[in-house]
Amino acid sequence: MTKLAIVIPCYNEQETLPRSLQVICACLESLVSRKVISEDSYLLCVDDGSRDDTWQLIVKAHQEDKRIKGLALAHNRGQQFALIAGMEAVCVRCDVCITMDADLQDDPNAIEGMIAQWLDGADIVFGVRSSRDTDSWLKRTTAMAFYRLQRNFGVEAVPNHAEFRLMSNRALHLLAAYGERSIYLRGIIAQLGLKQAVVTYPRAARAAGDTKYSWGALFRLAMNGITSFSAKPITLIFKTGIFLMLIDIVIAIWALVSFLSGDAVSGWTSLILSVWFLGSLVLISIGIIGDYIGKIYIETKQRPRYAIREELFD
Repeated sequence: MTKLAIVIPCYNEQETLPRSLQVICACLESLVSRKVISEDSYLLCVDDGSRDDTWQLIVKAHQEDKRIKGLALAHNRGQQFALIAGMEAVCVRCDVCITMDADLQDDPNAIEGMIAQWLDGADIVFGVRSSRDTDSWLKRTTAMAFYRLQRNFGVEAVPNHAEFRLMSNRALHLLAAYGERSIYLRGIIAQLGLKQAVVTYPRAARAAGDTKYSWGALFRLAMNGITSFSAKPITLIFKTGIFLMLIDIVIAIWALVSFLSGDAVSGWTSLILSVWFLGSLVLISIGIIGDYIGKIYIETKQRPRYAIREELFD
């Protein structure tokens, strides 16, 4: 029988967690009763340094139902690190692991299909949204633009896939060998080289509460996803510099011809626009290069990726 572990990262989820645990536990019971998974399957809630009563709710749920395990990080490290902590914790305690958010936007009914794909030989099964109707027009548009940008920069990623996925024990052990601190799981897991499959599902609205991913957090995730897997942005900076140099040469020739013909007119507007444009380009270029240097700085320190404050596995 398949021993399943469901890893759920939680950050300030006191509003939605009770409902989420109820729904996911009911799904577990259904799968156990139909002998899809073993009776010792469980779910692990990883508290990512929440400031509300999330951890207290996890402790209470664990006391009432031993299938609910808990892991508390000492500090808020972000969703990617919370997922890594949870997957490393269950790596030796399950046959397969499924990660999903606590907001019930990921459909628990898709779990059975994921397990079927695993039994058919897939080590990684991606949960892919069949539609993004619950997202705003702006979020849908920017998301698709980001996926295209990733492909152009050579980053392997599955479009319309977030963190809802199944990984076999074999895949978990391979992932554990990646010790980098600049984590972008969607890119790393897609590059593990194991057999992959896809299960589609309708993306629901949040059960309660607000999303913890602000536009700033989404932008940082997007930048990390590109700079962690591709050096093409630096190459793009070089090509842009060459292109601007050619434009400068053309402008210089035009200015010289105008001066020799006596048609030269001094223009403050064109000068100031050029200064602002080139200045902005320089700052953006420095920022991109600085992001790479910052990653090197963080990686060379080899600090622990997270610290565990408390765990409930009894």
